[in-house]
Amino acid sequence: MLDPLKKYWRGRLKEGKKTLEGNKFDVFIADDRKVVHDIVLKEIIPSLKPKTVSWGGAVTFTDIMLYEVLKGSREMKVLDTFNKKLSDSEKLELRRQALLTDLFITGSNALTDTGKLVNLDMIGNRVAAITFGPRNVIIIVGRNKIVADVDEAIQRLADAQKTFEADPK
Repeated sequence: MLDPLKKYWRGRLKEGKKTLEGNKFDVFIADDRKVVHDIVLKEIIPSLKPKTVSWGGAVTFTDIMLYEVLKGSREMKVLDTFNKKLSDSEKLELRRQALLTDLFITGSNALTDTGKLVNLDMIGNRVAAITFGPRNVIIIVGRNKIVADVDEAIQRLADAQKTFEADPK
């Protein structure tokens, strides 16, 4: 028997998938980070066959080791906007070029039950890429980002900002 918490999340994720598909998104549900990693690398990227790839700031992107794998890709031209060896102006130029890639990978700050992505972006490259530019965009959203509505999404952003200000690292 499925425990109540797993049952709750399975139902909530199925509803979210249905809503996003109604908004013309292709949606994959993964049980853990390893599954997300495998779906992106073994299913999505091979089906898209991108020649160029880049990414926007997303903790999940680095946590699931996509950054480590993709930055060394020999199959695609990689625009590594996280490269610490680059100057700020070089990073900014790469972020501009990333808007024209075949594939852009990012996260989202929140996803509402009605299928709205809610984002606050320090530079603007991530939001710009989500809304227009790259041929394909992968948005990785953990269940921790799912909220009831835009008001709750904004509260989530405010809480995250407070956490960041307390410990900016």
